Amino acid sequence: MADLVTGPDGLPRCSWADSAPEYRDYHDTEWGRQVRGDTALFERISLEAFQSGLSWLTILRKREGFRTAFKGFEPRAVAAYGEDDVERLMGDAAVVRNRRKIAATIENARALVRLQDAGGSLDGMIWSFAPARATRPMTMSDVPSATPESTALSKALKAEGFTFVGPTTMYAAMQACGLVDDHLQGCHVTR
Repeated sequence: MADLVTGPDGLPRCSWADSAPEYRDYHDTEWGRQVRGDTALFERISLEAFQSGLSWLTILRKREGFRTAFKGFEPRAVAAYGEDDVERLMGDAAVVRNRRKIAATIENARALVRLQDAGGSLDGMIWSFAPARATRPMTMSDVPSATPESTALSKALKAEGFTFVGPTTMYAAMQACGLVDDHLQGCHVTR
């Protein structure tokens, strides 16, 4: 299968995982595995938003910097950020210095806190949109960029005040957080 590659360890992987060691590790240990909990999911949707228009490898390489800058993505801590924090982050080379994405992360933390204070959870919301799909895709061309479920999730999050959560970004989050399994058939990774 052309969309699979065999790594130096002899294991077949999705072809995108072969271009850098960080990709290989992410593919083998995280991507497509279930992520639960508001803080963990807030981190993932924040990183997906920062990735928009960039290589995921850039985000992976700056991940620890993001975790430090956004206090482990603890929602209440990030929700308390103000303009001084935005300016500090704009000068922090350990993160992607995009004012709109930084502001969106802070606003999304505030939206998450409001959701929690109303008795809801990001975990419950996101996982309520998990689609039922029994088979893995055969090729990369079988992998969609958005689905009805990611579109509905995007709409629900926006209604709660979240930003930078479009259908394509939410489908990438669904892949990353294990709501869908887009490891190709024949890939060694199993959930």
